[in-house]
Amino acid sequence: MKTVINFDGTNYIAKVGTKTIKSYSKAYVERQVKKLVGDMDEHIAAVAEKQSKYDINTRFGFVEQLVNMVASGVQPSAVITGEGGLGKTHTVTKTLEANGYKDISDLADFEVGSVINARKCFTMVKGYSTAKGLYRTLFENNKSIIVFDDCDAVLKDPVALNLLKGALDSYGKRIISWNADMKDDDLPRSFNFEGRVIFISNMDQERIDQAIRSRSMMIDLSMTLDQKIDRMEFIAKSNEFLPEYDASIKTDALALIRSIKTECKEINLRTLIAVCKIRASNKNYKDLATYMLTA
Repeated sequence: MKTVINFDGTNYIAKVGTKTIKSYSKAYVERQVKKLVGDMDEHIAAVAEKQSKYDINTRFGFVEQLVNMVASGVQPSAVITGEGGLGKTHTVTKTLEANGYKDISDLADFEVGSVINARKCFTMVKGYSTAKGLYRTLFENNKSIIVFDDCDAVLKDPVALNLLKGALDSYGKRIISWNADMKDDDLPRSFNFEGRVIFISNMDQERIDQAIRSRSMMIDLSMTLDQKIDRMEFIAKSNEFLPEYDASIKTDALALIRSIKTECKEINLRTLIAVCKIRASNKNYKDLATYMLTA
C-alpha cells in the first residue's frame, strides 16, 4: 500500500485509511505511516483469510444462528455488518419470524384490542435517531427485541453509546439512566432494560465503537464482487425471489452481471431485479442491461 506524504509549508501530512498523520517532522510521519500501513495490510490479510475459509452463504448461515441465540435469550445483542442490498435485513427478520416473533414496527397492522406479547415481538428502527430518541425506544420496547437497521447515528453519538453500554452489559441488571432535563413526564429517569438488540449496519466493523463490539457477538458480511454474485445466485434460487419470472431469466441475468461485474456502478439485489425485468421484456436485452448498469 503506497501512501503519499505532502508538505503544506509547515507540516508533513499523510493519510492512511481514515487516519491523518501530521507533524513538522517528516521522519515521525514516515514511522507512523509504516506502522499504520503494516497494521492495515495485516488486517486486510486476516479478513481475506477469513473470507476464503467461510464463503458468503456460510456466513449468512452464521447470521441465522446468531439471531437464533438472540431470539432465545442466550445472547443479548448482535452486530451484523456489510454492504447493503444483499439480504442482511431480510435474513434477520425472517429468522426472528421463524422463532415466533411478530414485527410490531407498525402497530397499525394489529387489530384494536389484540393482545401483544412483548417478549415475542421485535421492532425495526431505521434511519436517524437522537440519543433521547434511543432512550425512548429502549424504554418503550423493553422486554422485546429492537433491530437498528442502518441507524448508524446511535453508533456514533457519544451519549447514545453510553446508553447502549448500559443496555448491552452482561450483568444481571442492565440499568439505563437519563440524567439530563426530562420534559417528558412519561419517561422515567432510569429503568432496568430486559430487552435485546440487533444492529444491522453498512459500516466497517473497525469503525464501530470498541465498547459495542466487546459487548456483542459480531458477524462481518463484507464481500468481493464474486461473493456478491454468489450470494445473489443463492437468493435467486429461492422460491420467494421474483416468483413471476422463469429460472432461465434469472440465470441469464446473473450470467450477464458476472460478465460485466468490474464495469458495473453497483452490484446488489436491485441490480439483479433490474436485469431480470429487462431480460423478460426484451429479446436483445444485453446491450440495454449493460448500458443501464455501466453508464
